[in-house]
Amino acid sequence: MIPPAAVPDFLMRAGWGNAAIVPLAGDASFRRYFRVVDGSRRAVLMDAPPPHEDPRPFIAIAEHLLGQGFAAPAIYARDLEEGLVLLEDFGDRRVKEFVEDHPDQEGEVYSRAIQLLADLHGRRAAELPPYDRAVYQREAGLLTEWYCPAAGIDVDAEAYIRAWDVVLPLVEQSASPAVTVLRDYHAENIMLIDRPAMHGLGLLDFQDALAGHPAYDLVSLLQDARRDVSPEMEAAMLALYREMASPPADFDAAYAVLGAQRNAKIIGIFTRLWKRDGKPRYLSFLPRMWGLLERDLAHPALAPVAEWFAANIPGEKRHDALAEFAPA
Repeated sequence: MIPPAAVPDFLMRAGWGNAAIVPLAGDASFRRYFRVVDGSRRAVLMDAPPPHEDPRPFIAIAEHLLGQGFAAPAIYARDLEEGLVLLEDFGDRRVKEFVEDHPDQEGEVYSRAIQLLADLHGRRAAELPPYDRAVYQREAGLLTEWYCPAAGIDVDAEAYIRAWDVVLPLVEQSASPAVTVLRDYHAENIMLIDRPAMHGLGLLDFQDALAGHPAYDLVSLLQDARRDVSPEMEAAMLALYREMASPPADFDAAYAVLGAQRNAKIIGIFTRLWKRDGKPRYLSFLPRMWGLLERDLAHPALAPVAEWFAANIPGEKRHDALAEFAPA
């Protein structure tokens, strides 16, 4: 977590030349974050190094969200050639840690997160590529591409694609009009801030946004890869969303389809983070992801995909198949 060599000059040009730079966080990508402190002023430095990262999508979505009244970080300065962006600092009150320390407030905080989504889904979608069949299939295919070889499983990958082709039309048919899908809307990417008009929530990590189905971000939030959300809380928040947004009758089926798709994708991504990127800690999340995936597969709308899993990845090859490689 050493800042790039271009940072001092970038901060000088941005009017933060005397600031201290403190490591803040890395994530599953090549991006890194630093806190920049200059007296009473604070900001966040995003290091999105080219060619691996491109900060322009983040900036575009941030500006769109800000224009619609949501709390994305304001952009103070940018150097696109170096991949450096100076952002508003939302502080340290992240939803994940807050609700774990204050479990009695989990329902209230999650209700606000649901209200934000219902509000977002009622607005004009950003100008974004579509979350379409090709993207769904490519993401779901990460499971057969990365998890199955790592677990030593020989599967029928073509039949996997065909099974998804049977169920994905349900999502495509009910995604009109498309909404802005943030794609990583979960407790580690939502900050508690003192802005009631913006639901009191600050948004992070939305650079991969697409235009697609409103159920996707609900899955991200309520079937969280990194923390347990109880089935009772999930049901209550889905009921709140239905009350606020009045989605179509097939919404529950679409939620299950996108839940299965996202959870299969994350199992593949977390395995890739271990195998390719040397980040074995992500393997500790896999039992949770398999549990969530199995719940989604129980929905009748997922029958073809559930049948594929039963035939190709039996129970003993799930959950703890890679546990021996995860850090203790």
